[in-house]
Amino acid sequence: MGKILEDTALRGKTWIFKDRTDAGRQLALFLKEYEAQEAIVLAIPSGGIPIGIEIATAMSIPFDMIIVRKVPIPGNPEAGFGAVTLEGDVFLNDSLIRTLGLTPTQIEASLKPIRGQIEIRNRLFRQDRPPAPVRGKIVILVDDGLASGYTMVASIRSVERADPKEIVVAVPTAPMHSVRRIASLVNLVICLNIREGPYFAVAEAYENWYDLSDDEVLKFLRKPSSQGSANSCQQNGEEDPVLRRDRNNH
Repeated sequence: MGKILEDTALRGKTWIFKDRTDAGRQLALFLKEYEAQEAIVLAIPSGGIPIGIEIATAMSIPFDMIIVRKVPIPGNPEAGFGAVTLEGDVFLNDSLIRTLGLTPTQIEASLKPIRGQIEIRNRLFRQDRPPAPVRGKIVILVDDGLASGYTMVASIRSVERADPKEIVVAVPTAPMHSVRRIASLVNLVICLNIREGPYFAVAEAYENWYDLSDDEVLKFLRKPSSQGSANSCQQNGEEDPVLRRDRNNH
């Protein structure tokens, strides 16, 4: 079991972050020990992008994305019963599937469009450029919150294949059961706002929260701050995929 770090003053509270940018700034304060180390922030689109940019900018470390997608529950697209990676790996919440009574046909029907969406997102956000190298580095995985945590599980398994030195998960908010699930897989989980109880919604940690459109994500990626956070990649002889994309588009 990895270490769990939280802001105990925020335990069980709601409406505590102004928005995702504010949450990213607060998370960066808990990650200062990694500033002088060879680390990289990987953010999960869409909600993790503004948070990841704030962290990478504050720490002056590289920023990139990790493309995974939640598998939505039929009839309830805001909730998911698993996740799919860009490589095609599928991670399913078997206990939830049993509770929902989903059939193999329903599961496959939900998975089919997700596989296509991942490819589309990868081309849109990354322009088919390869991910930034993470071998031997400390990888900080970021999202705007955990619900069941299976999207993060998929992200962790995807990153593990690239042989990082260490994996840290940093999220503003999550239920305790999901924090524990993720802590069993990584070295450290930083979750500022841990909540318990039968009901949990990521949105209730934010005063201003909504689903980001693809256009909004692209605007965040084109901000000078997101490009500046990649300077250390170039200094180390690496080129950030976001920078490459923007140069190709202009």
